[in-house]
Amino acid sequence: MRDIRPKRRVAALGSAGVLVTATLIAGAVAAPSASASASAGARHGQDREARGAAIAAERAAKAGIDWQDCPGDWGLEKPIQCGWVTVPLDYAKPYGKQIKLAVDRIGNTGTAQERQGALVYNPGGPGGSGLRFPRRVVTKSAVWANAAKAYDFVGFDPRGVGHSAPISCMDPQEFVKAPKADPVPDTEADKLAQRKLAREYAEGCYERSGEMLPHMTTPNTVRDLDVIRAALGEKKLNYLGVSYGTYIGAVYGTMFPGHLRRMIVDSVVNPSRDKIWYQANLDQDVAFEGRWKDWEDWVAANDATFHLGTTRDAVQDKWLQLRATAKKNPIGGVVGPAELISFFQSAPYYDSTWIPIATVFSKYVAGDTQALVDAAAPDLTDTAGNISSENGNAVYTAVECTDAKWPTSWKKWDRDNTELNKNYPFMTWANAWMNLPCATWPVKQQTPVEVKTHKGLPQVLIVQSTRDAATPYEGAVELHNRFKGSRLITEKDAGSHGVTGLVNPCINQRVDDYLLNGKLDAADVTCTPHATPKP
Repeated sequence: MRDIRPKRRVAALGSAGVLVTATLIAGAVAAPSASASASAGARHGQDREARGAAIAAERAAKAGIDWQDCPGDWGLEKPIQCGWVTVPLDYAKPYGKQIKLAVDRIGNTGTAQERQGALVYNPGGPGGSGLRFPRRVVTKSAVWANAAKAYDFVGFDPRGVGHSAPISCMDPQEFVKAPKADPVPDTEADKLAQRKLAREYAEGCYERSGEMLPHMTTPNTVRDLDVIRAALGEKKLNYLGVSYGTYIGAVYGTMFPGHLRRMIVDSVVNPSRDKIWYQANLDQDVAFEGRWKDWEDWVAANDATFHLGTTRDAVQDKWLQLRATAKKNPIGGVVGPAELISFFQSAPYYDSTWIPIATVFSKYVAGDTQALVDAAAPDLTDTAGNISSENGNAVYTAVECTDAKWPTSWKKWDRDNTELNKNYPFMTWANAWMNLPCATWPVKQQTPVEVKTHKGLPQVLIVQSTRDAATPYEGAVELHNRFKGSRLITEKDAGSHGVTGLVNPCINQRVDDYLLNGKLDAADVTCTPHATPKP
């Protein structure tokens, strides 16, 4: 999702190419229990990692970043500059194997007196690259013009992503050519085939990237972020996180509260341990269905333009007909039900896609098959290993599967998704297959960080739309409750994923006021929605 996963072929695994020391009572002779020993061991490991992170940050502060023009094939024009920050693969072994993280920046556009430091960005995923963030200055984004006067805009590729020690789980050529089975299973044999693909994918991750996998976690990305802060010469971090980037922010605020200056989190992953990550994905399925219906209502209201039906049910009927046709014979030989979901899922994500998606759908119904093939067919050129959708998918899987314990019982997966699919069919099974490698994950799964307020945490600004499909609204409320003193801006009756980049003066002015002046409203704020697209 610049969701909690990268934009990807849905269900790449076949169906779519698709995170106090115990004290003994004096005189006690009994040995500590196994669970006490385990928790003490976990604490010892965390202490070693905390020391390792401090060592790495101190080293990075001394080294700084050797800024140069960006490599020509990175697509980052001057005056954007690129560089590298070195971090330990394993923070428990800070002098062991090191990996290099790609970072980029563009200087603030205002005066030296106006400059307030660096604003570091993560767009989500897991698996998303932040390197394009400085381009918001190059392209003169009006929404970010005021912040750009005060801040250097800094992006980075998280560990495993893009140019930062990229990982892989299968050959990128095979990934884009993966079979086009319908994600919604008709038979037990269909489910068995998907289970086999998921297990093979997990094994492929280990075979191709086994050294990295145990260290592909949100807490390690958070430690990396603190090392980047130090390398930038910043005593405190200014951070903007969207989607999964909000979870990075939540964990950073928990682990490094005294290192934060300002933080905005936009479209929030629910940070509850109970949600990371199995339940979060089930919650997504419910929210996607709701936002899908919003889009269908909008299409119906604009029937004079799109001719797809004057009611939601009529539009849904045409969608089901399209799926059935593609299931029987892939459209143009390349667009099956999985490709359809991969294309149409952008509508619940971003209302900026409502018009182009409805236009393609309308053309298809009117007899123009090619428009749909051009829009939805797999991109067979998307095979440049370190920046391919295969890499994004690998990182998504590695982080979510390693971050937390997942159910290993197929009966539970089958029962939960079969039940959910009855009322929320749009994304349920595609999402299940996407995540199923976590059921047979080949490395130890961690316990997520308990996100909460610690001494030194500054006021955090939380921004969220109520109808967000990828990160349901309840996640923002949960983080708001956990971070004392935070403020929540709610965009009511809107559903685009990623709010701060849209034109809505009620939100834009408050984001600027926070970044430029550190000011927040005395209470939470509800804003009316940004403008709905008009065909």
